[in-house]
Amino acid sequence: MPRGSHTEQWTAASADAGTRLDKFLAAPGRLASRGRAAAALAAGKIFLNGKEAGPSDAPRRLATDDIVSVWMDRPGSSKGSPRRRTGDLEIVFEDALMLVVNKPPGLVVHPGSGNWSGTLLNALLRHSPHLAGLPRAGIVHRLDKDTSGLMVVAKTLAAQTDLVRQLQARVVRREYLALAHGRIARKGTIDAPIGRHPVQRTRMAVAARGRHAVTHYEVLERFSNSTLLRCRLETGRTHQIRVHLGSIGHPLVGDPTYGKRHAALAFMRQALHAERLALHHPQTGRAMSWRAPPPADVQRLIRTLRRHDA
Repeated sequence: MPRGSHTEQWTAASADAGTRLDKFLAAPGRLASRGRAAAALAAGKIFLNGKEAGPSDAPRRLATDDIVSVWMDRPGSSKGSPRRRTGDLEIVFEDALMLVVNKPPGLVVHPGSGNWSGTLLNALLRHSPHLAGLPRAGIVHRLDKDTSGLMVVAKTLAAQTDLVRQLQARVVRREYLALAHGRIARKGTIDAPIGRHPVQRTRMAVAARGRHAVTHYEVLERFSNSTLLRCRLETGRTHQIRVHLGSIGHPLVGDPTYGKRHAALAFMRQALHAERLALHHPQTGRAMSWRAPPPADVQRLIRTLRRHDA
């Protein structure tokens, strides 16, 4: 949510069943006009049951208990500023059962050797101290320190159990923006097992005796010596995208472990961002999805590449 903004949320009553979404939004006490409703839909500020709604959803008919949310700008707020923050957390969504955060690059998820404080887990405990009673403070999946983007965190044991089950059943959809070295011709799938590197034990590698791992990728934009990809994880192995792309000769730009830093790009971390997350609500079963735009450093890198190729 943009800084200086807040969320308004309404639940469709039985009397609202069958009402168009834009008409529902335009009612007094909500957005008050069809024009404001249309503008909010076009700006990506409307969410229906946690899923972003766009202009094509305007005629959609509501059902009883549908939840409609809108990001409302307060006076003086600036578009494009970071979403709501609580301490070190940038919170994209939160209810009684779970929260979705947009992790910045450079933030370690779990405490460990050399990182016992200042981690995402520490920030979660400051935000919701009761998470100390859950395994890993409710964290369901992780991102590498220098990978940015969306993560879901459970707030109850029942929710955590359900979300882990969804991950195992491949119900959760995770999509990443990745900038890889070299020009990749077309979309593809990498189906190669991943295990611990036989010599360098801090690294992972494609290994015959590794765990099943599948990454799907599509080309979004090509530059002279690199390619912007959208990668979708079918499985969730450690360093999966980094290992898989490196194994086909297209390591991530800036990846110090599975590739090499390119001096001309001057990018000091792997260019990887968890852009989209979709799952079913652990209590209602409703489909929900979120999108987080890439952080400023990735956006600057892409602009630089575009200018270079212009």
